[in-house]
Amino acid sequence: MFSPLDFQRIFGVSLRATQEFIKDHCGDIFLKVRNGLYALRIDQPRDETIANRLYAPSYISFEYALSRYGIIPESVYTITSATTRITREFIVNNKSFTYSHIKKQAYRGYKTENIGSTTVLMAEPEKALVDYLYFVDLKRKNLNERFSVRKINKKIAMEYAKFFDRKSLIDLVKEIL
Repeated sequence: MFSPLDFQRIFGVSLRATQEFIKDHCGDIFLKVRNGLYALRIDQPRDETIANRLYAPSYISFEYALSRYGIIPESVYTITSATTRITREFIVNNKSFTYSHIKKQAYRGYKTENIGSTTVLMAEPEKALVDYLYFVDLKRKNLNERFSVRKINKKIAMEYAKFFDRKSLIDLVKEIL
């Protein structure tokens, strides 16, 4: 993925020439990810890579990470991420990317993970669960009753829950675990 500035630096052309070239070839050579962010159509980045670059800072969490770790049995088609910015949703190439705002002091508990040939930021299993339960506690998500929490480290999950500074969330995490 690249920005017009990246393109301009690589090819040593003016900003105007860069903008015109990208505009003329959007659709056949380039995929517009969002304003100011593009990818090659023939070598499209993985959805997880798009999720990390589309709206930063962010890390993949919630249902997508829970499904990936086998904590919920459902397949999840929307890439769900946590961010310190306002909540947003983007559609890129007919794929949904959602970003949910969390408190800055709770923006932690993610790791780098190699997916294909790129590195992405992904919540640790405990953090993905706590992030999800935070929105259940706020009544913005419905509780999935089919958790498989045997692989979850309860102590680590409780530490992450404390960063949200909500007693009701801590009680919910205790109840689930």
